[in-house]
Amino acid sequence: MPAWEHFHHVADIGVHGRGATLGESFEQAALALTAVITDPAGVRPETLVEIDCEAPDAELLLVDWLNALVYEMATRGLLFSRFEVRIDGGTLHGRAWGEAVDRGRHQPTVEVKGATYTELRVYRDADGDWNARCVVDV
Repeated sequence: MPAWEHFHHVADIGVHGRGATLGESFEQAALALTAVITDPAGVRPETLVEIDCEAPDAELLLVDWLNALVYEMATRGLLFSRFEVRIDGGTLHGRAWGEAVDRGRHQPTVEVKGATYTELRVYRDADGDWNARCVVDV
């Protein structure tokens, strides 16, 4: 079952996505990224942004994906609440749906500056689920 969560880190915030597929774990990590800023349930999936990334391994691909989302949020003034990720080797094609930030309705709590290599890990657990995690700088 797909899921996301935050984990404690001294100065920043950890994001962790879990899913049946690698792509699903990246989708859930992206949802956790949004949840650092605001409640994703309050973000309408009205605007589609497509994102393509390439990296030599899954860990670096996760950082690139999350940083691409941070870039899109910052430059377009958007928040995202729905994600679709397809990964083929070192190539990721992602789709993110969201809407323009409405400070009154979304009440953003922090600004995410970027995904880091701190506690970066992409792996399959004992149950066979994919996990994607790292710390984001706030």
